[in-house]
Amino acid sequence: MTRIGKHNGLTDVAGIKVGHYTRTDAASGVTVVICAAGAVTGVDVRGSAPGTRETDLLAPTNLVDKAQAVVLSGGSVYGLAAADGVVRWLAQKGVGFPLDKGYVAPIVPAAVLYDLDRGPDFVPPFDAEWGQKACQAAADGPVACGCVGAGTGAWSGSIKGGLGTASRILDSGITVAALAAVNSGGSVIDPITGQPWEVDQEIEQEFGPQGKRAVQLPPLPVSAPAQNTTIAVVATDAILNKTQAAKVAQMAHDGMGRAIRPAHTMFDGDTIFCMATGKMNLPQATGFFSAAQAQAVTDIGHTAANCLSRAIIRAIFTAKSMAGMTAFCDLKKQ
Repeated sequence: MTRIGKHNGLTDVAGIKVGHYTRTDAASGVTVVICAAGAVTGVDVRGSAPGTRETDLLAPTNLVDKAQAVVLSGGSVYGLAAADGVVRWLAQKGVGFPLDKGYVAPIVPAAVLYDLDRGPDFVPPFDAEWGQKACQAAADGPVACGCVGAGTGAWSGSIKGGLGTASRILDSGITVAALAAVNSGGSVIDPITGQPWEVDQEIEQEFGPQGKRAVQLPPLPVSAPAQNTTIAVVATDAILNKTQAAKVAQMAHDGMGRAIRPAHTMFDGDTIFCMATGKMNLPQATGFFSAAQAQAVTDIGHTAANCLSRAIIRAIFTAKSMAGMTAFCDLKKQ
């Protein structure tokens, strides 16, 4: 039986908290995903214009396997400053990779999207405090969607982008979820049908009345290079190693590629992190590949891709028109 988690969001994964800092006046913001106990984290970067921090550390060949937080931010390269605030906030709480003399080094990978020149100032007034405020707002309850956090100033194709999330519980009891800030050059909406490419992925009528609408898309703007990017976190409560987490992040890109067309372009910085909180054992398989738990990882990766598609659609459906960007909810019907 297909079922979603309690909140249909990333916080359905045990051990995960999500916090936003939203600056509507600046048309930008920050979203932080916190796992204070540490989550085995992998990453896969498919866009050709990424803005990232600590992604090399997440390679399976490198030492540290757990991150305490992942930051998704607007602000392009300026938005990486928010990760400094998250590091300091976690360090004050003693959360991080243990060092000498009682100190810790919080591991905080980050990815940014381009939302410059969408508010009154070309560059939003980013600093470390934005990350600290996102941490202060972090909770394990329902996740706000739409024009919040990293999705505040997001733009998608020819309409307003935003932030969305979705989850699913597998028959094994393992929970898989996704959270995405959608600022894509490609479109989430099929211009022929006027509905999302992946609208059939809906579970339990999660898309609501918006999922029944077919709209007329405005024409695509003349885009300048590298002004897009969809960034995401997928998470699971399964016990994964770093190689398996990287594989799940890789497979999750399939959901982005189906939901956004085109994706992974030369002008996008599309990046997906996978966080595994290690609460649930993987199902034991029999046969030649049982030691690698290949089928269980495949199931999680496939589900992460589907959750990401749904999260992307929910980002578009929950966004509101602002800063001269028209949202799906305000488009004319076909």
